[in-house]
Order: sequence, then structure tokens, then C-alpha cells
Amino acid sequence: MDYESLCAYLESKTAARRDMPFGTDTLVFKVLDRIFALVAWQEEPLTISLKADPIDAVILRKQYAAITAGYHLNKKHWNTVRLVDSVPDDEVRRMIDESYTLVVEKMTKSKQQQLRRMGWQNNGETA
Repeated sequence: MDYESLCAYLESKTAARRDMPFGTDTLVFKVLDRIFALVAWQEEPLTISLKADPIDAVILRKQYAAITAGYHLNKKHWNTVRLVDSVPDDEVRRMIDESYTLVVEKMTKSKQQQLRRMGWQNNGETA
């Protein structure tokens, strides 16, 4: 997945926005005020860190050499993915969806309501 496709997919999520709170090396994607993805956009290959269910995180690390424990993040809950051909784009999108959902599910009910008013659905994203 290339940089433009990656950013377009991340920004397609309800209420997603990009930010650079940690400096120009890391592009952060947030839903409302919560981080769901960090992109090392100047690295070659491009890397993205995503929140993951702890069991799923371990399975993905065993399945793909390009997926490792989150770099400078809680290694139980985050994975870092080198975007190389060995990780299919569909799998990257699935991991992004999971990260986004995990973050939203931890939000307060009022923030979830706010997202619903913006088009988010608890059972998945709207088209």
C-alpha cells in the first residue's frame, strides 16, 4: 500500500483527522481526540503502528515477518507494520478497521453518540 492510498483510507474513517503532535517524523491519525494510527511516513519502507487485540496482535506477528510489536508503544496492544508486499492491502485495511474500532469502543458513550451523529455505526463503518 502506498502513502496516498494509506492516508486516504485512514482519513475515510468517521471523524478521522491527521496531526503531527510528536514532530514531523510521525503522522498521527486520530478519531476525535484519540490516536488510532501512527505513520512513519518518511521511512522506507513506509510503516504504520496500529492498535490490536492482544491475541490478534501475537497471531499477526507470527503470520507476517513485516509485523512486529509496536515501536515505542505498549507492545501488548500495538503492532508496527512495515508496508511491504508480504502484507496484503486487504489485511492492512482490516488492521486499520480493528484499530479504529478498538479506540472508539473505549470512548465514553457521549463521544460514541457524537460519532454516530457523524455517521459511524457500531457494527462497522458506513460507506
